[in-house]
Amino acid sequence: MKKSILLALMCSGSTLCSLNAEAQDSVAAAPGIDQKITEYRPGSAHFMLAGLTTFGFVMEKNTTSSTVGGPSIITKNSSIGDADRYEFSPMFLWRQSDKVLLEFEPSYTGGNSLSVNWADVSYFLTPGCIIRAGYLVLPFGMYSKRLAAGWINKLTSDPIGMDMPGSDYGVEVEGGFPMGNMKWNYDIAVSNGFQMDSTGSISSVGITSPNLNKTICGRIGLLPHAGSNLEIGFSALGGNLYAPQNYNYGNPTLMMYAFDLSYYKKIGMFTLNLKGQYNVETVNKQSYLNPLDTTSHTATYTFNNTVTAGFGQLSVRPTGLENFVKNFELGYRYVVYNTPDASLWGQNWTENDICLNYWLSWRQVIKIGYENINNVVKDNPTVGITGSTTITSRFILQFSTQL
Repeated sequence: MKKSILLALMCSGSTLCSLNAEAQDSVAAAPGIDQKITEYRPGSAHFMLAGLTTFGFVMEKNTTSSTVGGPSIITKNSSIGDADRYEFSPMFLWRQSDKVLLEFEPSYTGGNSLSVNWADVSYFLTPGCIIRAGYLVLPFGMYSKRLAAGWINKLTSDPIGMDMPGSDYGVEVEGGFPMGNMKWNYDIAVSNGFQMDSTGSISSVGITSPNLNKTICGRIGLLPHAGSNLEIGFSALGGNLYAPQNYNYGNPTLMMYAFDLSYYKKIGMFTLNLKGQYNVETVNKQSYLNPLDTTSHTATYTFNNTVTAGFGQLSVRPTGLENFVKNFELGYRYVVYNTPDASLWGQNWTENDICLNYWLSWRQVIKIGYENINNVVKDNPTVGITGSTTITSRFILQFSTQL
């Protein structure tokens, strides 16, 4: 019996040896198969889910008074969920290889509507150059691409006017390189561009662009210190504007400029973080239809179509302490936003914000904030607007985290 078992094992061993020899011959007969197996080995592609969410509670009081007199109108409201700032934005990342990365970030911001922040594919050409295409955040200023996330933002809301130019369909090239002890970074994009309505207001044209000439946008950043604690940036955008064909516009064009600054420094037990940005948006001179002309629709008027927006903020955190107090951070921000007084959407906006943050971790923060806004709409008899002033006081309790 033992002999029979031994013979069987020997026969099976011979069979295995024969099969192994045939497999080796097959691989030898088809050179390159082993290399392809190595290329498609598990781990060369990765999927990751990230993103952010912001949730809170807001109480607001608005006091509006007209320039022609009469009683002030007071309105109050409160919202669980913080309707103006609530956001749930999962970000899907799929790395196909060391060279290719796909990004997709949908966003739910309340009102039963779902939008997309960006959806693009990136190709890492060299260590200092990335090529990106799709629906992307345009490289204008630093706020939209670096500070807008709730868990990064030191305050409880976005400063008004920083959402322009936003996201668009296009192609982008970005990267950076050293220059002695300094560093430079660049970010340039070509996109479909923007359109202007009958009031002179600007918006994106979307994925189907009637513009034959595309819009060019870019930012250059300089980090002059070896420690990279200071960055100075300059941005520019230019291109033709699409306008409705039934209006007699004279080749409208849009030019935008922005300056931004980011600086942090440790002083004793405190860490100071200073950031700011200032935008200028200009449309060349045009004649707009007067909305008071309800018969002939031929009366026109003109105005200097320039919008300016800016903010400056400072935050202080006692990072040098060894107890829970080091998790607190105090932030202040001043915001200005001015649109053409003679337009249908003219306003002069000033805002003061203050916020106390408590960091549960490096990516989770609880915020208690107060905002005071003064919004002035001036008299404009040409287009039938009666001036008014609205003062807004807003208290916000908010939680933000990176997913």
